[in-house]
Amino acid sequence: MRQLERAFVTLNGAVLVLGLAVMCVIVGWNVAGRYLTGNSLTWADEVARYSMIWLTFLGSGLALRHGAHAAITNAQDAMPDRGQRILRLVILLVLFAFFGFMVWVGIDYMNRMSIQRSAALQVPMKWIYAAMPAGFALMIIHLALIAPQYLRAGLQHSDEAALG
Repeated sequence: MRQLERAFVTLNGAVLVLGLAVMCVIVGWNVAGRYLTGNSLTWADEVARYSMIWLTFLGSGLALRHGAHAAITNAQDAMPDRGQRILRLVILLVLFAFFGFMVWVGIDYMNRMSIQRSAALQVPMKWIYAAMPAGFALMIIHLALIAPQYLRAGLQHSDEAALG
């Protein structure tokens, strides 16, 4: 199970690195073309924008895993151990509910935008908006994988939950 989790985290990170590399090449090519030839790719800005959207949502689960999202832990730190665990359980339940709700809202919004197309690429916008439910689904998976460690140790031991 731990190997499967490690492979999942590695794959998620590799997709992010590859996506960022592609985005950088396209934007760099566009900037170089603009200054060297006076022409730019008509679709480069759109690809960069939509890539950034996808990268943000796909990377949010890894950020969650590493404790990189904003968190205020003063109240939790002031509680005794039992109170901290109860609060962390409540936080987990709220996060699972919120992420699940956002998957549902994202799918609904994605389906509503299925007839709209992007300006330059003419890609159905539902594929752009699919980043939201995909990202929140990944956040549910990441949260489920780190939940036991989070319940035991909280955010101060998030490196342990990150699997190296």
